[in-house]
Amino acid sequence: MFSRRETIGGISGLLGALALPGPAFARSSSKPPRLRSGDVVGLIEPAGFSDGLPQVDAVKTVISGMGLVPKPGRHVASRYGYLAGTDQDRAADLNGMFADDSVRAVFAVRGGWGCARILPLLDWDVIRANPKLLIGFSDITALHLAFAARAGFPTIHGPNAGNSWGKISWDSFWRLAFSGETATFPQPDARTMDALAPERWTIRTIRPGKARGRLIGGNLSVLTALVGTPWLPDFDGAILFLEEVGEAEYRVDRMLSQLALAGVLKKVAGVIFGQCTRCTTAVPDYIGFTIPQLLDQYLAPLGIPVFQGANIGHVSNQLSLPVGIDVEMDADTGSIRMLEPVAI
Repeated sequence: MFSRRETIGGISGLLGALALPGPAFARSSSKPPRLRSGDVVGLIEPAGFSDGLPQVDAVKTVISGMGLVPKPGRHVASRYGYLAGTDQDRAADLNGMFADDSVRAVFAVRGGWGCARILPLLDWDVIRANPKLLIGFSDITALHLAFAARAGFPTIHGPNAGNSWGKISWDSFWRLAFSGETATFPQPDARTMDALAPERWTIRTIRPGKARGRLIGGNLSVLTALVGTPWLPDFDGAILFLEEVGEAEYRVDRMLSQLALAGVLKKVAGVIFGQCTRCTTAVPDYIGFTIPQLLDQYLAPLGIPVFQGANIGHVSNQLSLPVGIDVEMDADTGSIRMLEPVAI
Protein backbone atom coordinates (compact mmCIF):
# COMPACT_ATOMS: atom_id res chain seq x y z
CA MET A 1 0.00 0.00 0.00
CA PHE A 2 1.26 3.48 -0.85
CA SER A 3 1.64 6.39 1.53
CA ARG A 4 -1.76 8.00 1.77
CA ARG A 5 -0.31 11.39 0.92
CA GLU A 6 1.03 10.08 -2.39
CA THR A 7 -0.83 10.13 -5.66
CA ILE A 8 -3.14 7.21 -6.40
CA GLY A 9 -3.52 8.18 -10.02
CA GLY A 10 -1.56 5.13 -11.11
CA ILE A 11 -4.20 2.84 -9.65
CA SER A 12 -7.27 4.66 -10.83
CA GLY A 13 -6.13 6.40 -13.97
CA LEU A 14 -7.61 3.61 -16.08
CA LEU A 15 -11.03 4.36 -14.62
CA GLY A 16 -11.34 7.84 -16.10
CA ALA A 17 -13.84 6.59 -18.65
CA LEU A 18 -16.41 6.26 -15.87
CA ALA A 19 -16.81 10.06 -15.65
CA LEU A 20 -19.01 11.79 -18.21
CA PRO A 21 -19.50 14.88 -18.95
CA GLY A 22 -34.80 28.25 -3.44
CA PRO A 23 -34.53 27.88 0.23
CA ALA A 24 -31.95 29.55 2.48
CA PHE A 25 -28.83 27.65 3.45
CA ALA A 26 -29.68 24.92 5.89
CA ARG A 27 -27.33 25.12 8.87
CA SER A 28 -26.37 22.16 11.01
CA SER A 29 -24.99 22.21 14.54
CA SER A 30 -22.40 19.61 13.55
CA LYS A 31 -20.06 18.79 10.69
CA PRO A 32 -19.14 15.47 9.13
CA PRO A 33 -16.43 13.49 10.92
CA ARG A 34 -12.94 13.29 9.47
CA LEU A 35 -11.83 10.09 7.80
CA ARG A 36 -9.38 7.73 9.47
CA SER A 37 -7.43 4.76 8.17
CA GLY A 38 -9.68 1.71 8.22
CA ASP A 39 -12.95 3.64 8.01
CA VAL A 40 -15.83 2.11 6.05
CA VAL A 41 -17.06 4.33 3.22
CA GLY A 42 -20.09 3.87 1.02
CA LEU A 43 -20.02 3.61 -2.77
CA ILE A 44 -23.14 4.77 -4.59
CA GLU A 45 -24.15 5.40 -8.20
CA PRO A 46 -26.79 8.14 -7.93
CA ALA A 47 -26.70 9.00 -11.64
CA GLY A 48 -25.27 7.09 -14.60
CA PHE A 49 -24.36 3.40 -14.62
CA SER A 50 -20.88 1.95 -14.54
CA ASP A 51 -19.71 -0.81 -16.85
CA GLY A 52 -20.49 -3.61 -14.44
CA LEU A 53 -18.90 -5.40 -11.53
CA PRO A 54 -15.33 -5.56 -12.93
CA GLN A 55 -15.09 -1.77 -12.96
CA VAL A 56 -16.79 -1.51 -9.58
CA ASP A 57 -14.19 -3.95 -8.27
CA ALA A 58 -11.48 -1.67 -9.69
CA VAL A 59 -13.04 1.29 -7.88
CA LYS A 60 -13.04 -0.74 -4.66
CA THR A 61 -9.31 -1.27 -5.17
CA VAL A 62 -8.84 2.49 -5.42
CA ILE A 63 -10.75 3.09 -2.20
CA SER A 64 -8.77 0.35 -0.46
CA GLY A 65 -5.62 2.09 -1.66
CA MET A 66 -6.75 5.18 0.22
CA GLY A 67 -6.63 3.13 3.42
CA LEU A 68 -10.43 2.91 3.52
CA VAL A 69 -12.87 -0.01 3.40
CA PRO A 70 -15.36 0.21 0.48
CA LYS A 71 -18.99 -0.78 0.98
CA PRO A 72 -20.97 -0.72 -2.29
CA GLY A 73 -24.65 0.08 -2.19
CA ARG A 74 -27.07 -2.71 -2.92
CA HIS A 75 -27.86 -1.39 -6.40
CA VAL A 76 -24.35 -0.41 -7.51
CA ALA A 77 -23.68 -1.93 -10.97
CA SER A 78 -27.42 -1.97 -11.74
CA ARG A 79 -28.73 -0.50 -14.97
CA TYR A 80 -32.03 1.10 -15.90
CA GLY A 81 -31.83 2.82 -19.28
CA TYR A 82 -28.86 5.18 -18.94
CA LEU A 83 -29.24 5.25 -15.15
CA ALA A 84 -27.69 3.05 -12.46
CA GLY A 85 -31.02 1.55 -11.43
CA THR A 86 -34.44 3.08 -10.93
CA ASP A 87 -34.84 6.39 -9.13
CA GLN A 88 -36.13 4.51 -6.09
CA ASP A 89 -33.13 2.15 -6.11
CA ARG A 90 -30.55 4.90 -6.39
CA ALA A 91 -32.23 6.97 -3.68
CA ALA A 92 -32.45 3.91 -1.44
CA ASP A 93 -28.68 3.38 -1.71
CA LEU A 94 -27.95 6.97 -0.70
CA ASN A 95 -30.49 6.92 2.12
CA GLY A 96 -29.12 3.62 3.33
CA MET A 97 -25.54 4.90 3.50
CA PHE A 98 -26.56 7.84 5.66
CA ALA A 99 -28.65 5.62 7.91
CA ASP A 100 -25.83 3.06 8.31
CA ASP A 101 -23.79 3.84 11.44
CA SER A 102 -20.86 1.79 10.13
CA VAL A 103 -20.41 4.11 7.12
CA ARG A 104 -18.33 7.23 7.75
CA ALA A 105 -18.43 8.91 4.30
CA VAL A 106 -20.05 8.38 0.89
CA PHE A 107 -18.34 8.40 -2.52
CA ALA A 108 -20.15 8.64 -5.85
CA VAL A 109 -18.66 6.11 -8.26
CA ARG A 110 -19.38 8.31 -11.28
CA GLY A 111 -21.49 11.17 -12.61
CA GLY A 112 -23.47 11.24 -15.85
CA TRP A 113 -27.09 12.28 -15.34
CA GLY A 114 -29.78 11.39 -12.84
CA CYS A 115 -29.08 12.92 -9.41
CA ALA A 116 -31.82 15.53 -9.78
CA ARG A 117 -34.37 12.75 -10.32
CA ILE A 118 -33.81 11.32 -6.84
CA LEU A 119 -33.87 14.55 -4.80
CA PRO A 120 -37.56 14.25 -3.82
CA LEU A 121 -36.95 10.63 -2.76
CA LEU A 122 -34.16 11.33 -0.29
CA ASP A 123 -34.81 11.04 3.44
CA TRP A 124 -33.66 14.47 4.54
CA ASP A 125 -34.42 13.82 8.21
CA VAL A 126 -32.04 10.85 8.19
CA ILE A 127 -29.41 12.75 6.21
CA ARG A 128 -29.53 15.79 8.52
CA ALA A 129 -29.25 13.56 11.57
CA ASN A 130 -26.15 11.76 10.25
CA PRO A 131 -23.61 14.24 8.83
CA LYS A 132 -21.15 12.44 6.56
CA LEU A 133 -18.84 13.64 3.82
CA LEU A 134 -20.31 13.24 0.34
CA ILE A 135 -17.64 13.19 -2.39
CA GLY A 136 -18.07 13.61 -6.14
CA PHE A 137 -18.49 16.10 -8.98
CA SER A 138 -20.19 16.65 -12.34
CA ASP A 139 -23.81 15.51 -11.96
CA ILE A 140 -23.15 15.10 -8.21
CA THR A 141 -23.47 18.91 -8.23
CA ALA A 142 -27.22 18.37 -7.82
CA LEU A 143 -26.57 16.57 -4.54
CA HIS A 144 -24.05 19.16 -3.31
CA LEU A 145 -26.57 21.94 -3.93
CA ALA A 146 -29.46 20.05 -2.38
CA PHE A 147 -27.35 19.20 0.67
CA ALA A 148 -26.47 22.89 1.05
CA ALA A 149 -30.17 23.72 0.92
CA ARG A 150 -31.55 20.86 3.00
CA ALA A 151 -28.87 19.00 4.97
CA GLY A 152 -26.87 21.90 6.35
CA PHE A 153 -23.43 20.28 6.49
CA PRO A 154 -20.55 20.64 4.01
CA THR A 155 -19.57 18.24 1.23
CA ILE A 156 -16.56 17.80 -1.05
CA HIS A 157 -16.53 18.62 -4.77
CA GLY A 158 -13.75 16.36 -6.01
CA PRO A 159 -13.12 13.37 -8.24
CA ASN A 160 -15.68 10.62 -8.27
CA ALA A 161 -14.35 7.33 -6.96
CA GLY A 162 -13.99 6.07 -10.53
CA ASN A 163 -11.94 9.02 -11.72
CA SER A 164 -8.18 9.43 -11.81
CA TRP A 165 -6.83 10.70 -8.48
CA GLY A 166 -3.67 12.64 -9.25
CA LYS A 167 -1.39 14.23 -6.69
CA ILE A 168 -3.29 17.54 -6.45
CA SER A 169 -6.66 15.79 -6.21
CA TRP A 170 -5.47 13.37 -3.56
CA ASP A 171 -3.40 15.84 -1.51
CA SER A 172 -6.22 18.39 -1.35
CA PHE A 173 -8.71 15.64 -0.49
CA TRP A 174 -6.43 14.42 2.29
CA ARG A 175 -6.23 17.90 3.76
CA LEU A 176 -10.00 18.27 3.70
CA ALA A 177 -11.21 14.81 4.68
CA PHE A 178 -8.42 13.24 6.74
CA SER A 179 -6.54 16.13 8.32
CA GLY A 180 -9.53 18.42 8.72
CA GLU A 181 -7.35 21.40 7.91
CA THR A 182 -8.33 24.99 7.35
CA ALA A 183 -6.28 25.01 4.19
CA THR A 184 -5.33 27.50 1.50
CA PHE A 185 -5.35 26.29 -2.09
CA PRO A 186 -3.22 28.42 -4.44
CA GLN A 187 -3.42 27.96 -8.18
CA PRO A 188 -0.64 25.59 -9.30
CA ASP A 189 2.29 27.23 -11.07
CA ALA A 190 1.71 26.92 -14.81
CA ARG A 191 5.47 26.78 -15.45
CA THR A 192 5.88 23.58 -13.47
CA MET A 193 2.63 21.75 -14.33
CA ASP A 194 2.41 21.36 -18.11
CA ALA A 195 4.81 23.09 -20.47
CA LEU A 196 2.70 22.01 -23.46
CA ALA A 197 -0.53 23.53 -22.12
CA PRO A 198 0.33 26.36 -19.71
CA GLU A 199 -3.07 27.98 -20.32
CA ARG A 200 -4.65 25.06 -18.46
CA TRP A 201 -3.03 26.36 -15.27
CA THR A 202 -3.15 30.11 -15.91
CA ILE A 203 -5.41 32.43 -13.95
CA ARG A 204 -7.18 35.31 -15.68
CA THR A 205 -8.39 38.02 -13.29
CA ILE A 206 -11.68 39.43 -14.58
CA ARG A 207 -12.18 41.78 -11.63
CA PRO A 208 -9.52 42.04 -8.89
CA GLY A 209 -9.98 41.86 -5.17
CA LYS A 210 -10.84 39.51 -2.33
CA ALA A 211 -14.24 38.32 -1.15
CA ARG A 212 -15.55 36.13 1.64
CA GLY A 213 -18.63 33.96 1.63
CA ARG A 214 -20.00 30.44 1.64
CA LEU A 215 -18.50 28.44 -1.24
CA ILE A 216 -21.30 26.99 -3.37
CA GLY A 217 -21.41 25.77 -6.97
CA GLY A 218 -20.32 23.02 -9.32
CA ASN A 219 -21.26 22.11 -12.85
CA LEU A 220 -22.91 25.02 -14.65
CA SER A 221 -25.52 23.05 -16.59
CA VAL A 222 -26.56 21.01 -13.55
CA LEU A 223 -26.82 24.13 -11.41
CA THR A 224 -28.90 26.07 -13.91
CA ALA A 225 -31.24 23.09 -14.31
CA LEU A 226 -32.13 23.46 -10.62
CA VAL A 227 -33.02 27.17 -10.86
CA GLY A 228 -36.64 27.61 -9.82
CA THR A 229 -36.70 24.38 -7.81
CA PRO A 230 -36.63 23.98 -4.01
CA TRP A 231 -33.27 22.21 -4.25
CA LEU A 232 -31.17 25.28 -5.00
CA PRO A 233 -29.75 27.10 -1.96
CA ASP A 234 -29.86 30.86 -1.57
CA PHE A 235 -26.71 32.44 -3.05
CA ASP A 236 -26.91 35.66 -1.05
CA GLY A 237 -23.31 36.59 -0.16
CA ALA A 238 -21.92 33.32 -1.49
CA ILE A 239 -18.74 32.63 -3.42
CA LEU A 240 -20.01 30.95 -6.58
CA PHE A 241 -17.75 28.45 -8.36
CA LEU A 242 -18.55 26.99 -11.76
CA GLU A 243 -17.13 24.50 -14.27
CA GLU A 244 -18.40 22.93 -17.48
CA VAL A 245 -17.62 20.30 -20.09
CA GLY A 246 -18.70 19.69 -23.68
CA GLU A 247 -20.96 22.73 -24.08
CA ALA A 248 -20.70 25.07 -27.08
CA GLU A 249 -20.26 28.75 -26.43
CA TYR A 250 -23.88 29.68 -27.12
CA ARG A 251 -25.03 27.15 -24.53
CA VAL A 252 -22.72 28.62 -21.92
CA ASP A 253 -24.13 32.02 -22.92
CA ARG A 254 -27.66 30.71 -22.39
CA MET A 255 -26.87 29.28 -18.97
CA LEU A 256 -25.10 32.41 -17.73
CA SER A 257 -28.06 34.41 -19.01
CA GLN A 258 -30.39 32.18 -17.00
CA LEU A 259 -28.37 32.76 -13.82
CA ALA A 260 -28.44 36.48 -14.45
CA LEU A 261 -32.17 36.62 -15.20
CA ALA A 262 -32.96 34.47 -12.15
CA GLY A 263 -31.12 36.94 -9.93
CA VAL A 264 -28.43 34.49 -8.84
CA LEU A 265 -25.44 36.46 -10.12
CA LYS A 266 -26.41 39.72 -8.45
CA LYS A 267 -26.54 37.98 -5.05
CA VAL A 268 -23.03 36.55 -4.92
CA ALA A 269 -19.96 38.15 -3.34
CA GLY A 270 -17.47 36.64 -5.78
CA VAL A 271 -17.19 34.19 -8.67
CA ILE A 272 -14.60 31.50 -9.42
CA PHE A 273 -14.82 30.02 -12.90
CA GLY A 274 -12.87 26.82 -13.29
CA GLN A 275 -12.23 24.82 -16.44
CA CYS A 276 -14.57 24.78 -19.42
CA THR A 277 -13.36 21.58 -21.06
CA ARG A 278 -14.13 21.11 -24.76
CA CYS A 279 -16.45 24.14 -24.68
CA THR A 280 -16.07 24.99 -28.34
CA THR A 281 -18.50 24.81 -31.22
CA ALA A 282 -17.96 22.36 -34.05
CA VAL A 283 -19.07 24.93 -36.63
CA PRO A 284 -16.28 25.69 -39.14
CA ASP A 285 -15.04 29.29 -39.24
CA TYR A 286 -16.86 30.08 -36.00
CA ILE A 287 -17.03 33.86 -35.43
CA GLY A 288 -19.16 34.05 -32.30
CA PHE A 289 -18.22 34.88 -28.70
CA THR A 290 -15.48 33.01 -26.88
CA ILE A 291 -15.85 31.74 -23.33
CA PRO A 292 -13.62 34.53 -21.92
CA GLN A 293 -15.72 37.13 -23.76
CA LEU A 294 -18.92 35.66 -22.30
CA LEU A 295 -17.48 35.71 -18.80
CA ASP A 296 -16.47 39.32 -19.25
CA GLN A 297 -19.97 40.21 -20.44
CA TYR A 298 -21.83 38.55 -17.58
CA LEU A 299 -19.41 38.71 -14.65
CA ALA A 300 -17.30 41.86 -15.01
CA PRO A 301 -20.30 44.22 -14.63
CA LEU A 302 -21.16 42.66 -11.25
CA GLY A 303 -18.43 44.74 -9.62
CA ILE A 304 -17.21 41.85 -7.45
CA PRO A 305 -13.98 39.81 -7.49
CA VAL A 306 -13.98 37.28 -10.35
CA PHE A 307 -11.31 35.06 -11.84
CA GLN A 308 -11.19 32.35 -14.50
CA GLY A 309 -8.98 29.29 -14.79
CA ALA A 310 -9.22 27.66 -11.37
CA ASN A 311 -8.17 24.02 -11.26
CA ILE A 312 -11.77 22.82 -10.94
CA GLY A 313 -13.78 20.64 -13.30
CA HIS A 314 -13.55 17.88 -15.88
CA VAL A 315 -9.77 17.80 -15.99
CA SER A 316 -7.10 15.50 -14.66
CA ASN A 317 -5.62 16.39 -11.28
CA GLN A 318 -8.53 18.65 -10.36
CA LEU A 319 -8.66 20.28 -6.96
CA SER A 320 -10.81 18.69 -4.26
CA LEU A 321 -12.85 21.59 -2.93
CA PRO A 322 -15.08 22.13 0.12
CA VAL A 323 -18.71 23.00 -0.57
CA GLY A 324 -20.86 24.87 1.93
CA ILE A 325 -18.20 26.41 4.18
CA ASP A 326 -16.89 29.96 4.46
CA VAL A 327 -13.85 30.78 2.34
CA GLU A 328 -11.90 33.78 1.14
CA MET A 329 -11.13 34.02 -2.56
CA ASP A 330 -8.37 36.18 -4.05
CA ALA A 331 -9.07 37.03 -7.69
CA ASP A 332 -5.57 38.48 -8.16
CA THR A 333 -3.70 35.29 -7.25
CA GLY A 334 -6.42 32.71 -7.94
CA SER A 335 -6.28 31.31 -4.42
CA ILE A 336 -9.04 29.91 -2.19
CA ARG A 337 -8.53 30.08 1.59
CA MET A 338 -10.77 28.09 3.88
CA LEU A 339 -12.03 29.95 6.94
CA GLU A 340 -13.29 26.79 8.67
CA PRO A 341 -12.75 23.05 8.29
CA VAL A 342 -15.06 20.87 6.23
CA ALA A 343 -14.82 17.95 8.70
CA ILE A 344 -14.02 17.64 12.38
